Amino acid sequence: MSENCKFDLGIIGGGPAGYTAAFHARAKGLSVVLFEKDKVGGVCLNRGCIPTKAILHSAELYEEMKASSELGINLENLSVDYKKVVERKNKVVEKIRKSLELALKNSGVQTINAEAKVVSDNQISADDKVYECASIITATGAKPKDFPNLRFDHEFVLSSDDILNLDTLPKSILIIGSGAIGIEWARIFSAFDVDVSIVELAEHLLPLADIEVSKRVERIFKAKKIKMFLANSVDKIEDKKVYLSSGDVLEPEVVLLAVGRTPENSFENVTCIGDACGKIQLAHFAIKQAVAEVDGVEFDENLVPSVVYGCPEIAWVGSREQDLDEGSYKKSNVLISALGKSHCDNCLDGFIKILSRDGKIVGAHIVSKEASALIQQITIAMQNNIAVEDLKKVCFAHPTYSEGIFECLFK
Repeated sequence: MSENCKFDLGIIGGGPAGYTAAFHARAKGLSVVLFEKDKVGGVCLNRGCIPTKAILHSAELYEEMKASSELGINLENLSVDYKKVVERKNKVVEKIRKSLELALKNSGVQTINAEAKVVSDNQISADDKVYECASIITATGAKPKDFPNLRFDHEFVLSSDDILNLDTLPKSILIIGSGAIGIEWARIFSAFDVDVSIVELAEHLLPLADIEVSKRVERIFKAKKIKMFLANSVDKIEDKKVYLSSGDVLEPEVVLLAVGRTPENSFENVTCIGDACGKIQLAHFAIKQAVAEVDGVEFDENLVPSVVYGCPEIAWVGSREQDLDEGSYKKSNVLISALGKSHCDNCLDGFIKILSRDGKIVGAHIVSKEASALIQQITIAMQNNIAVEDLKKVCFAHPTYSEGIFECLFK
């Protein structure tokens, strides 16, 4: 075997888990080969986090501009060119991907753009070549999930991949599932004046969230005239009619099926990280798994923050109130409307809720502008086991949303 086919580490999958492992291994001086059958960056960069947030930014800006007269800015003939929205999204993704490709090249990672298979404990085959690797990591990601009675046809029933390829806005859409993907796309389409309905099997939207968060999201959606069918499911779809278990029959222009993702991992007895391992399917969890695997820097899997984007953002970490025994914890709440910054920004909806036990924070749940940044402050405090009394000594800047955390500590 030629020397150029021997590596210290072989990685299959070039998403957040894979490329993070590659960068950290190279920083340690290891020789690395990275296999990616599609495009580096994985789902997050190419068909998930990044493109969705790029479109969401346009949607939020449009929604804010519709109310600009309240802020003293008068606009006429405001309209959406969704094709340009999508073009910008594509440019954002391409720019970040090219930067990532260059960073991998400059770091000394050999990237092979081909489908790869593990053929033995220390061998990977790709493009009719066999690569000998002292260690192997698989990070092959996940794909959108469907069901035997509810399949993607990529025309009427769309996946989260398909929805990114639309270049015109539908007049109406039914979203099945109210996890992060469902909630964010409901917000996007609603902002662009599409008639949105959402079906959720659980009793409340965003069922993985704290119950107060779920109820606040429902209130926000009701105000936006998003129709919700809760504790409900799809019995069948026939002739572009969607029949619900409640007896309702809906006729949307398109359907987005957003009920999670299925791990894509056909390799056995090999280290698996990221979405493919079937644990928490979040890019930042995958990144931490990669760092733990390569550098041995462990992390607490119970302290992985979750964020749902849009206005207001939604974020949480740690225990939910419904999972704690009554009387075993203390709850502190601050309404976002009590903060001066929220009035300045015209973003008054939401709250900060902190749950503590024995003087330590055990959970935090935020609905607010900048919630994605706020939750990180609390995560750091929880990770380092900092007592509430010690957090009270921290000086929080004014006017900020962060001071809502400060106020919560004294409740």
